[in-house]
Amino acid sequence: MSSDLLFVYGTLMRGFDHPMARLLSANADFIGEARCCGRLYLVKHYPGLVLSEDPADIVHGELFRLREREAMLREFDMYEACGENFPQPTEYLRRMLPLTLGDGSATEAWTYVYNWPVTKLPRIETGRFLEQ
Repeated sequence: MSSDLLFVYGTLMRGFDHPMARLLSANADFIGEARCCGRLYLVKHYPGLVLSEDPADIVHGELFRLREREAMLREFDMYEACGENFPQPTEYLRRMLPLTLGDGSATEAWTYVYNWPVTKLPRIETGRFLEQ
């Protein structure tokens, strides 16, 4: 899959004063708000997305089009500590995910899915990290 779209739902969103959020905004075009089926948990100072089949479970985030897809995905894989060079199981996995855009249209994009147990983590019921 060679999508140049990236869905972010936490510290990479536009409201964050974070080096990786700045890297994203400098190297990608903001498309708009989007949402996916999933549950959001507060891991530490950042969230984790766990996929869900329940249409009532919604995570809200932002969709970007990466200008230098391969280079940027490598950077974000390093930031999220996922990929072949990291001890397994990694905290996050990069996956293609079906999304719904603000206008109701559907697309698919890369996102980082939380890969560790969430049994002891607080759930962000609104699905909006910026509101927790």
